[in-house]
Order: sequence, then structure tokens, then C-alpha cells
Amino acid sequence: MTKPVRVIISGGGTGGHIYPAIAIANTLKSLNPDTEVLFVGAEGKMEMQKVPQAGYKIVGLPIRGLQRGFDLSNFLLPWRFLNSLLKARKVIKEFRPQIAVGVGGYASGPLLYIAGLMKLPTLIQEQNSYAGITNKWLAKRASKICVAYEGMDAFFPAEKIVLTGNPVRKDILSADQKKAAAISHFQLWDNVPTLLIIGGSLGAGTINKSVQGAIETLKQTSVQVIWQTGKYYYESCQKAVVASGATNIRVFDFIGQMDLAYAAADVVISRAGALSISELCLAAKPSILVPSPNVAEDHQTKNAMALVKADAALLVKDTDAHQNLIPTALKLLNNPEKKKVLSQNIVKLSYPNAAEQIAKEILNLI
Repeated sequence: MTKPVRVIISGGGTGGHIYPAIAIANTLKSLNPDTEVLFVGAEGKMEMQKVPQAGYKIVGLPIRGLQRGFDLSNFLLPWRFLNSLLKARKVIKEFRPQIAVGVGGYASGPLLYIAGLMKLPTLIQEQNSYAGITNKWLAKRASKICVAYEGMDAFFPAEKIVLTGNPVRKDILSADQKKAAAISHFQLWDNVPTLLIIGGSLGAGTINKSVQGAIETLKQTSVQVIWQTGKYYYESCQKAVVASGATNIRVFDFIGQMDLAYAAADVVISRAGALSISELCLAAKPSILVPSPNVAEDHQTKNAMALVKADAALLVKDTDAHQNLIPTALKLLNNPEKKKVLSQNIVKLSYPNAAEQIAKEILNLI
């Protein structure tokens, strides 16, 4: 017989924060069916949709991030932060959790800060190789800090750190067994090299423009392409492919079955967000990383360099992508030895049991 436990998980903003959080919640429930989980996110962000779709309750805080340049909404930030603190306190008092977990994103700041003041144990999950400002601030009161990279004692107290890796969707673990299903799902040709292009949950403008500029080149190669553009870019990318007459490029705004996308891929082009990298490590795919320059502390470049130094991925800078990205991908697709080396090295960096490790840390703290 298991003991009922109550856990708050806070954070979000992107799929890179949301999907690991859901994986942790699912694992907690599998380890202890009497676990009750409440999510806390930021109003208007994608977690307010994705979390209920996964079957969990979520409460939104009015927190926002600092907007670049002159933006009148920045003047409301102090009010939003104070209001978020008050609402976080109310949520904690009503739900009465035994622990608060932060996965990154705006909402984790106020929630974990108040939880710490109320003497609740707190656990932070830092997904990147370079810690964000919020997590560095919260670390002083955190009970445990679960990380995905070595060397994180540069940011956090060493005695609090547990190296767990990042939780990812379980279906990716068996992606290598789904090649036939993947070919059928994406309507691909058998025995034709496949290039998978992904830009994160919101899409990536630079990657999409680089691919658009190379559609004629791709059309003339013996390669097929699965291209996930993000909703914002989908229409223009799809129109460009149709106008070119290319029959070897499949365009999607969003790919729900990423396990099949990885199963089909011989080479992957991706941003270097923490979740994307963790999935690529588990799927053991030869990868070309294009770090986004529009993220805090340029953490995607630091994520990517951790792999590049281990000869586990290639890197193309965002500024060089238009000229070099597709030529680099085509060269890699035609280099079986390099693909093999990258695949062997990237899988060494995977943590297939990350969700279980983090869930056990949470239960131990309770």
C-alpha cells in the first residue's frame, strides 16, 4: 500500500520545459499511484494547453519575462511578479504540497521562492549546460538540483547536485525498432537517405529560411526530407515546396510522433535546446546543431559545444546557416564513417532513466 503524496511542478514556456515536467509527473504516478500532481505555469504560455492535454490540472500565474527593447509591458513586470508571489502563496496554502519542483520557465521563480519561504523542500531540474538566472537564484534554498551535464558545480552548490540527465518521452527509447512504421507514416521511399529537420516546438526562422533557400538543391538530390517548420512558418514553407515541384520534401507544422521521425532519420538538423539534445542522444542520431542566438546566456551554443567536444555532433552557427547548413547535411549523409562515429559518441551521453531518477529524488525528499 502506497502513501498519498502531493507534488507541485512549476515552469514551462517551451516544449523543452513542459515535456520533461510531464514525464516526471507520469513517472511519479507510476512509482506511486497515490501521487497527486498540480502544475503551475505562466498565463498565456503553451503549458496552459499542453498540461491539461496530458491529463493534469494547471494553475496560471500572471508572470512574464522582460521584453527586449522598449516595451511598455516591461513597466508592469514588478506588479506581475508581486501578484505572482501572492498567487503562488495562495496555491501552496490550498493544495498543501509536500514538495515543489521547478523545471525552468517564468512560473518556477515565484512558486519555488514562496515554497522555500514556507519551508517546503524544493527540487530544481536544470536542463541546460549553462544554468539560467532563475535557477541560480533559487539554488540557495533548493534541497536538490538535478542536472543533465557534468561541471554544474560552477553554478550550484556541489553537495546539492545529482546528475540525472533530462527526462524525455519513453517512445523515443525504441525508435530504432520502428523504421518500417516510420516509412509508412511519413509516406517515404524505402532505402532512400532521410534528412529530418526540426526547429523546436515553436519553429526556427533561420533553419527554415536556410532550407527554403536550398529547396532546388534538395530537389535534385537522392535524399528525402521530413521538415518540421513550426506553425508560424508552415504556410510559406509549404508554398515554397509546392511551387518548386519537389516530391522528396514532406512539410509539417508540428510532428506529434517524434519517435517515428527519429526512426526514419539518417541525419538530423536541430536547434540545441536541452530537450532536443536529450532526445537526439537517446535516439543515437548523427546530428547537425544550429544553436539559437535568441536565448538567455546563449545557453544553446554551450549545450551544442558539450556534444561537439565529445565528437558527438556537428555545429553550424546561426549566422552561417544560410550558406553552410544544407551542404553540411548532404556531406554528412554521404559519409557513413562520420555518421557511425557521431552516432556511437552521442548515445554515450544519453540518460535513459532520467525521469525515474528525478522522481525517486522527489519521493526521497518527501
